[in-house]
Amino acid sequence: MRDGEMRRKGDGEKGRKGDGEKGRKGEGGNGRTKNQQPEPATTTMTSSPEILNEVAFYRKKMLLSMIIPGFLVLIMWLVMIVEVLFELDFTTLGIWPLSLKGIPGIVTSPFIHSGFRHLFNNSLPLFFLATALFYFYSEIAFKVTAWTWLITGISVWLAGRSAWHIGASGLVYGLASFLFFSGIIRKYFRLIALSLLIVFLYGSMVWGIFPGIYVNVSWEAHMLGFISGIILAIYYRNEGPMEPVYDWMEEDTLEEAEEDNDVKEGEAMDEEKEKG
Repeated sequence: MRDGEMRRKGDGEKGRKGDGEKGRKGEGGNGRTKNQQPEPATTTMTSSPEILNEVAFYRKKMLLSMIIPGFLVLIMWLVMIVEVLFELDFTTLGIWPLSLKGIPGIVTSPFIHSGFRHLFNNSLPLFFLATALFYFYSEIAFKVTAWTWLITGISVWLAGRSAWHIGASGLVYGLASFLFFSGIIRKYFRLIALSLLIVFLYGSMVWGIFPGIYVNVSWEAHMLGFISGIILAIYYRNEGPMEPVYDWMEEDTLEEAEEDNDVKEGEAMDEEKEKG
């Protein structure tokens, strides 16, 4: 009895000790596994050199596109500041239609304004539109700007009222018109988006081309500038940015051409058989 009891007691203590050690060991092992925080997944985002170069290219292109518009606006403000500081009147540098004294105004009139409000109203749209022109139409931007300037000035000198016509609004209307109609004519979605943006921002400008809407405003310069923009958009429709043609588009075109040739050859063979 005592041996059995001692044996059972020893077995029980060994079992409880072994189970306890196993349990503590297992719990300790499991505890360490549970308490360990999983290492966060780290991902490294690296930009490829091509993307960085492309971003740098478009940033540089944007900055370069602002140079000429910024220079023109700067000259306009310097002229106004000089006029105010020295109490001068540069109105005679405007356009007086059908008069020799008005001929220099074909070139100089966009730099002359009646006041700071007039200058401010022309500065922002001129800078924005000219920057968009030089950015999206860099190949023909100089030619479009120069021809818009000259065509509008000469047209006002020929068809304007007998008064001094001053301000850059004719140039603004010409650029807005060119950007809008050129995007529509080219059917390139990026340029069409620019056209819609022009309408959204400056769509109300269209009222300025009608007589009697605004007082003491050269509606002739607005209308003739608007027309010059349309003419130049049509004239330069095959120059400048075009809708890109992708490889799959060329393949489709070749397949269609081959199918057309096969159909024509088949028709020719049928005609020969009928004749025979």
